[in-house]
Amino acid sequence: MSTIINATDVTVRYNERAILDSATLAIDEGQRIGLVGRNGCGKTTFLKILAGLQAPDSGDVTRRRDLAMSYLSQDFTLDPALDVRGNVRAGAQIVLDLITQFEAMAMDAKYYEEIENRINTLDGWTVDQRIESALSHLNCPAGDRDIGTLSGGEKRRVALARAIVSRPDFLILDEPTNHLDPESIEWVADYLSSYDGTFLCVTHDRFFLDRVVTRIIELCDGKFWSHNGNYTDYLLDKAERQEADAVVEHKRQMFLKKELAWVRQGPRAQRSKQKDRFERYYDEAAKSGPVIEEDMELCIPPPPQLGNRTVEVSGLGMELGGRKLISDFNFTFQNGQRIGVCGRNGLGKTTLLKIMIGQMQPTAGEVKIGQLTKFNYVDQGRLQLNEERTVLDECSSGTEFVIWGDTKISVRSYLKRFLFADDRILTQVRKLSGGERSRLLLACILKCGGNFLILDEPTNDLDLPTLRVLEEALIAFPGVVCVVSHDRYFLNRVCTDIIAFEGDAKISHSVGDYDYYLEKKRKAEAIAAKQSAAILATNKANAQAKEAAANPKARKLSFKETHELAGMEAQIHTLEAEVASIENQFADPEFFRKQAGQVNRLTAELEATKAKVTQLYARWEELEAIQTASMDAKVD
Repeated sequence: MSTIINATDVTVRYNERAILDSATLAIDEGQRIGLVGRNGCGKTTFLKILAGLQAPDSGDVTRRRDLAMSYLSQDFTLDPALDVRGNVRAGAQIVLDLITQFEAMAMDAKYYEEIENRINTLDGWTVDQRIESALSHLNCPAGDRDIGTLSGGEKRRVALARAIVSRPDFLILDEPTNHLDPESIEWVADYLSSYDGTFLCVTHDRFFLDRVVTRIIELCDGKFWSHNGNYTDYLLDKAERQEADAVVEHKRQMFLKKELAWVRQGPRAQRSKQKDRFERYYDEAAKSGPVIEEDMELCIPPPPQLGNRTVEVSGLGMELGGRKLISDFNFTFQNGQRIGVCGRNGLGKTTLLKIMIGQMQPTAGEVKIGQLTKFNYVDQGRLQLNEERTVLDECSSGTEFVIWGDTKISVRSYLKRFLFADDRILTQVRKLSGGERSRLLLACILKCGGNFLILDEPTNDLDLPTLRVLEEALIAFPGVVCVVSHDRYFLNRVCTDIIAFEGDAKISHSVGDYDYYLEKKRKAEAIAAKQSAAILATNKANAQAKEAAANPKARKLSFKETHELAGMEAQIHTLEAEVASIENQFADPEFFRKQAGQVNRLTAELEATKAKVTQLYARWEELEAIQTASMDAKVD
């Protein structure tokens, strides 16, 4: 396995802070790498250095000759002179130029075979099909749309399509899953799983990391730490590494404690052994211990008491621009629920939230709000920060304290729980990293309190440690949480219920996490497919029966089929009794309290039994049709 890019002793400083401190990393051909670390630790800076867009303060970056690279940055730009398809096509310019050069060459030209091999390596002859596939599966706008008319999320999908269509040797992706719906994320994951080249991605999507990467590189304190495997493997390795570091540090502290007592006795350093002992002590004392990562203590102020009614949605309908988004939706939010709202972009998730809080009026139905319900809404745009103000000024809004239940805490203490040290609290907003800006926005919004928390895409731009803390805070929140997210890992950890927008104004509710919703959806689709197949089989049998009736030589039932038909009615009655028994268990008000652990098993058993009943009815009709046709032919 050859090395395609090598970064050696790379150092980058911002003021006095070294975000890359003599960092060294080699990337080999075919590796699938996820780069993780706290926001502001230098991940994006390192990606720019690898892409050749930024030079390090010191150190070297060497690349394999003729290495074809493609880079999706967080602050990407699109060509306003080109339409959507033109921008995506521009991402494959390397391949297109090679094809143009190749087609203009004579077959006996010097580099004819070399260029042809290069085109084949980059899978250049299928570039047009890949462009159309990327536009479709990433849910990009129409190919002839003007770039100036696109939203931020639409532009990002176009930029992602542009980055991947060329199938380069080395693909660099900075937050590729932001603003993508679950179906698009699944397609990108499938694409990268079958990708022949090398890629390195930065993403907060842990399900995505578990799915596609085989090596995790952690950037911590200016250094790289390499872990083989996916994100789950990395977490296990890191826990072992931190445990080993803690053991070494404990031994060092014990040694220093023992030696300090000896040094304080003031022994004369005349002998060489005593001098060596002094030197060992000062050498160990000069060493720094392992870096201990400080976690953010996410503060959600204690909510006021909720009443018996929180929010009730009845017969809700919504049309926008002649398009129906919501149709006859009914739901009652209950205290303690954590609702995950999911579905493809543009189906109406944010619209539902805005209807609930009164920012939009529905075209049908109503929303009843409890008298004690107090919303705290974190929208996708969030707040607009003043770039020239300091962190303290932005969060305080002229006050020195944050109301905290029945008491209050200082704004400085509040901000420190969001990992803003004293020097960063007085920093101007324009000098903050992306992650620091996200934490500041959350701090500004969450201080408003409320007992019904609504979060629209809260996971975008948050680093993985902050995401874990946000999850813990939401799980412990003693009110109602309603969160829109495409982050499958986040939905699984946090949610007790899923509200899924499935298209064509259809909204379904499922108790449990996102994986359980997907499992039920797949089973329902499988049952529907079987029922459809059964209907087709019935129609076919009826057609055969009509044909047999017209044919005097219509076939008779075989002995085996006659025996099968005779026992079929009893078999159907038995299965229908089983269905009724399970449904009666679910109807029992005490069932979910006493037998919650049996829900998944019984649900699967119920769906399987119903499918068997459907199949038996179809087979019964088929055999009855054959028997009837045979008897009619005999009479004739």
